[in-house]
Amino acid sequence: MRAAFHNLGCKVNEYETEAMKQLLLEEGYNVVPFDEPADVYVVNTCTVTQIADRKSRQMLHKARQKNPEAVIVAAGCYVQEAKDQLLADGTVDIAIGNNEKSRLPEILKSFLLMPDNNRDFVPDIDHERLYEDMQLERPLDRTRAFVKIQDGCNQFCSYCLIPFARGRVRSRRPEEVMKEVETLGANGVKEIIISGIHVSSYGLDFISDKPIRTPEASENFTNEALLDLLRKINAMPGIARIRLGSLEPGIMTEDFVKGIAACDKICPQFHLSLQSGSEATLKRMNRRYTPAEYADGVRRLREAFDNPAITTDIIAGFAGETEEEFAETYAFAKMINFAKTHVFKFSRRRRTRAWSLPDQVPEKLKAERSAKLIALDDVNKEAYAASFLGKEVEVLFEETAVVNGETLWKGHSRENIVVYHAGEGNLENEILTLKAEHLLPGGELKA
Repeated sequence: MRAAFHNLGCKVNEYETEAMKQLLLEEGYNVVPFDEPADVYVVNTCTVTQIADRKSRQMLHKARQKNPEAVIVAAGCYVQEAKDQLLADGTVDIAIGNNEKSRLPEILKSFLLMPDNNRDFVPDIDHERLYEDMQLERPLDRTRAFVKIQDGCNQFCSYCLIPFARGRVRSRRPEEVMKEVETLGANGVKEIIISGIHVSSYGLDFISDKPIRTPEASENFTNEALLDLLRKINAMPGIARIRLGSLEPGIMTEDFVKGIAACDKICPQFHLSLQSGSEATLKRMNRRYTPAEYADGVRRLREAFDNPAITTDIIAGFAGETEEEFAETYAFAKMINFAKTHVFKFSRRRRTRAWSLPDQVPEKLKAERSAKLIALDDVNKEAYAASFLGKEVEVLFEETAVVNGETLWKGHSRENIVVYHAGEGNLENEILTLKAEHLLPGGELKA
């Protein structure tokens, strides 16, 4: 049978989609592109914003239109929030929630034998305490591989649905992580990307049965469980690079930064979610750090690493955001000088505290503020990339791409800058150190 997959959302979703593909391949399925005819379509959904909800529905409807007789499987975060609606409107045959994706082959087998049986495989995620083990042997679509080390979040930021869709923090045992990394390395993977819903909370559930929140930045807490895991991965042969996924600003203590700086394989690119540069807005968001504490973390990273890429997320137009608060955010982003900023317009989500906060910002004003931040990001991206001109950069090449009519090899530097090179032969999955000679539009380089 032919199975097609479409992924929406975060790196964790990407990892889980790849793992589900692998599970079906092991069962004898032929995995085909989503645009091709298939017998089974699996859409791994996202619910982080209203736009993500809409895209999830659109892709499910697209699958049904491509083959009305196919089995349509909706999986993931949007399913946790809208399973009844999805199953009722006739588009979806099977709803699979989080912590149940590893059961995809047996669920499909049961459905194909008895289509009238249970179609709802969405757990009460609030009470899930076990990490769902899924193993990835090799990336199917790239030379770099995501490695998921934890699931769930205990933070409950006032705007975020993810704790409701993903449940509480559940960490993967270190030996299981190491086993997967070893397999990936043996299969030729040279860079792994450490991923999770809330990576900074890794291992906190090992020390208590009760949900623990990641300590505030002011508490000077170093997550030894995460640091120990990174040290073990760093010592493994085969893997050349370790890239960290999104981290909380508060984890960047002196000890933690010294610890990761001592791991030579860790890439100098750090994604620290900011969301706002206004202390008043951060309090309404329940983000549990101040702009000053965030800046301290960035300072420590820049002292420990040579010109690291600091990337972030910012929400434009959060509930109650005044012109003064937005100006503080803009000034802070300009001062930190991020290598890349993901800008999101605030999206109200039911069940979150921000849904009912007063002084909601009009959509037009959100768009204006978002545009200003994106324009700043365009300047910052090019300035950061330009800082490497004339210098050597280490590049892991992945594929070819056409740039201005020329076919070039495309890869990523340790700082995650896209770099092109007119090298001869097959450079896929090769690491080369080259001099960056030209700045391309969008903050990319040619070496």
